[in-house]
Formats: sequence, structure tokens, C-alpha cells
Amino acid sequence: MEGIHRIGVMTAGGDCPGLNAVIRAVAKTAMGSYGWEVMGIEDGFLGLIQNRMRLLNNEAVSNILTTGGTILGTNNRVAPRNYTVKLDGRVETRDVTDRCLEHIAHNHLDAIVVIGGDGSMSIASDFVRLGINCIGVPKTIDNDLYGTDVTFGFATAVSIATDALDRVHTTAASHHRVMVVEVMGRNAGWIALHAGTASGSDVILIPEIPFDIRIVSDFVMGRARHGKRFSIVCVSEGARYKGGKQVISRIDPSSPDPVRLGGIGEAVAADIEDATGIETRTIKLGHVQRGGSPVPADRVLATEFGSKAIDLLAEGERSRLVVVRAGVVTHIPLQDAEGKQRLVPIDHPLIRAARNVGTCFGD
Repeated sequence: MEGIHRIGVMTAGGDCPGLNAVIRAVAKTAMGSYGWEVMGIEDGFLGLIQNRMRLLNNEAVSNILTTGGTILGTNNRVAPRNYTVKLDGRVETRDVTDRCLEHIAHNHLDAIVVIGGDGSMSIASDFVRLGINCIGVPKTIDNDLYGTDVTFGFATAVSIATDALDRVHTTAASHHRVMVVEVMGRNAGWIALHAGTASGSDVILIPEIPFDIRIVSDFVMGRARHGKRFSIVCVSEGARYKGGKQVISRIDPSSPDPVRLGGIGEAVAADIEDATGIETRTIKLGHVQRGGSPVPADRVLATEFGSKAIDLLAEGERSRLVVVRAGVVTHIPLQDAEGKQRLVPIDHPLIRAARNVGTCFGD
């Protein structure tokens, strides 16, 4: 604690409801409880590369708890070790980590709170190996960060997806259609599993359980034969056919995570309609799941995470990741989460519960 006078805080990776709540908790705890200065690093690691930082005060972080997005901006296309620059019409990739270290020293940052997902924690781990004290705060609507039972932003995304599924339920019933709703999640099916269960979706398709479209189609037809002339299918963007691969919407070579998933919903809808003859429509929720004001649960968790991050620094901890385990906010080594994803176990109790009430997982 005696060695800390000024810290940095950044939001890196994709945006997510609750980011501002963490920034608020980090800044207010650091300034109010320990008398530290707080520098806001703009646009994630890009701000560290370009030396774009600003001093935060109480006014800057007041009244942002309920606001979506991030007052600091974010970026999910930049990694200091592979930074793309244009020179004389040519594109080159450079390692600009040394430039980041210079900017950290120039701004007298004694530690950095990195609010981000698995990619951001991997980058933060690079700085840890170079002697920079980074405290990680897990952020992702996908809920796939290794080491923590839940991430803030997830509850809001599930709430948005559930509301959408509830709404298509009535139009599906009215028109006797099958409605396929594609939700986010990358390689993890947490959003689809929770939103699908909460909405009473008839079919839930997640990446962890490859599905047989014949089983799905037969299930839909079985419902029709028993008077249920509509069905709701909640499909995670990373779901895949049995024996097949994930559907990729595009490849972005300029991004540290170049694969962009998407399109599985349309494929499933087309196959169901072909197999059953029932009119089938598809909806891709996309980035609407990441926007808007965070639900109360995410505001509370974000506040706990941000406050805990500063308390860890005050206690002399280095290179830790704030996590929730068994309902308790605690911490693990930051590098434990590097390069890992938390996927849905196929024996998860919620999968069993969903099966027990008649949900089809296509297997």
C-alpha cells in the first residue's frame, strides 16, 4: 500500500453492461479509501499504446452506475505484441510493448486495473511477466472467463435475450411458426442455456452439445402432432451440427480474435422448414445483448469487483484476478485464466433441469 500513489484503470475487449459501475467502484474506492490518484486509460490497450490517459475525479465517475457502455471507451482489435501500423502504404505488425511500458512509467502508474475478458487477461499477463502489477476484473456477457462462477454483464445479456424470446413466443403462437433466435456466447452456451430455460424455449442448442437436426425437426413435428403448432428454438452462435463445424460469418485478420461467429440460426431455420414444412423464421439478437443499462445484479457484482480490486492492491497483492466462487468474491492468480475458457459442463444441473421439463438439446 505504501508504494502505491497512482493507478490506471482500463476497459478492454468488447463492451458490456456494468463497465461504468466497475470504473466507478475502482475510482471511488481508490480515491476515497486510500487517497490514490486514478488515471483512466482510454480505449483499452490502444490508450496504453498511444499514451491517451486522463486523471479521473469524483465528478467524472459520479452518476455513471446505471449507464451502459464505458466512459473510457474500449477496443477489441488491438494487442501490443501484434500492433498493426501503416507505413508508406504498407501494413506492418509490430511489438509495441516497450512503448506501453514507457507510457506506464511516464504517467507514474504503480498498478493497472484491467477490466476485460479472456483475451484482455492474456494481454495483461504479458505485462505481469514484465513486472507490471495488473489486477484483473472479469468482464464478458458470455460468462466464459475461467476461474469465476459468473462475470458481470452476463445477467443483463440473459435478461435481454429472455425478453426477446418471450416476445417472439406470442408471435410464433399466433402464426403457428417456428421461431429460431440466435444469441451470443462464442464457444460457450451459457446465455442460450439460461435465456432458453428462463423463457421456456422448446429447443436449446449450445456449442458444448453438437446437435442432430433430424432430432430437432422430429421434436418440432412431435409438438405439432400434439397440438403445439409452434416452437421456440434458442441457439447459441457457437452451436454446431453433429460432425460439423461452427458457422463463421467472417474472418477479421486485423483482430487478435479474428473469427466472427454467426449464421447458425439461419441454417437451423432453413433445415427445420425443409424437414417439417412448418414456416420458420430466424432472429439474430447480436449486439443488442451488450447494450443498455445493467440489471441490478450486474450493478451489484460490478461494484463488488471494483472495490475488491482496489482492496487487493492495498493489501499488497500482485497480479490477481477478482472472481466469484460459491457466492464469495475472492481472487486467483491472473495468469490462471490466460488462454482458457469456461464452458458449460454437459452434466450441468441446469441442463438436467431443462431436460426434465421437456427441453430438446438436439442430441
